[in-house]
Amino acid sequence: MTFTNAPVTRLTVLGLVSISIAASLFDAKQYFYILIDTHLFRYRQFWRLLSYQLCYMNSTEVLFAAISLYNLRVVERMWGSRKYASFIVLSSLFTALFPPLILTILRPIAPSLFNYMPAGPTAIIFAVLAQFHSIVPQMYKYRIALSQAPPTNERFSGVTLSDKSYQYYIAFHLALLQWPGSVLGAMAGWILGYSWRVGFLPTSFTSWRLPGWIVGSGSYRRSAEFEGLRRRLEGENPATGVSTGVQNQNEGQTDRRRTMGQQIMDQFREAL
Repeated sequence: MTFTNAPVTRLTVLGLVSISIAASLFDAKQYFYILIDTHLFRYRQFWRLLSYQLCYMNSTEVLFAAISLYNLRVVERMWGSRKYASFIVLSSLFTALFPPLILTILRPIAPSLFNYMPAGPTAIIFAVLAQFHSIVPQMYKYRIALSQAPPTNERFSGVTLSDKSYQYYIAFHLALLQWPGSVLGAMAGWILGYSWRVGFLPTSFTSWRLPGWIVGSGSYRRSAEFEGLRRRLEGENPATGVSTGVQNQNEGQTDRRRTMGQQIMDQFREAL
């Protein structure tokens, strides 16, 4: 249970935790949330659209977000770091605009309710969660009984869950912590991830990739080239490898036949 083969996830989790801690230490939390009326309409602080997804405001949200991102690292392993990083970048651009836009549209209905966009990449997490739901299969299912088991062979009533259910529960709890803004962000992220999956978005968006050097694809390629060269060299000299192995085996058998005293005397002879 590590970040092996998931460098983008590791960088995302470390960055989220570090920026959240720094915002608390330097008392800069006021720069990482959006009040639609005050920040966007009155003071035109549109830079908040790019900053509000960088961190969370409290430790509970940071904990649940870090756990969610860690559990979703399997998506990066299945896609590859380059595709996963490209998806994260595009999702952050789309979710930077859509949730505040939805709040702006709903604000006339209830100005006090739909005026606050909380900080945190909840929408991005739900965009990745939509991919997790689609491409990661269930390993097992289990059932929680809601009634006492009958004495006969009749099936008892209960709720059927899977090994993926706890991940949905953690993400759902994260979405409810800053209701209703976080719920709208989670819905926007899920819709974006689903649209990416089924092909509703233009091909130019889904096929775009970050340069390989950003995620270290060049180093992986060079390692693969050296590995291929090593295998070709070993394939060109199979007889040498076999004879060397037989020779080493015979020498080992000869060493095992000698007594301890003979081996000590041989060491003295070599030294002299």
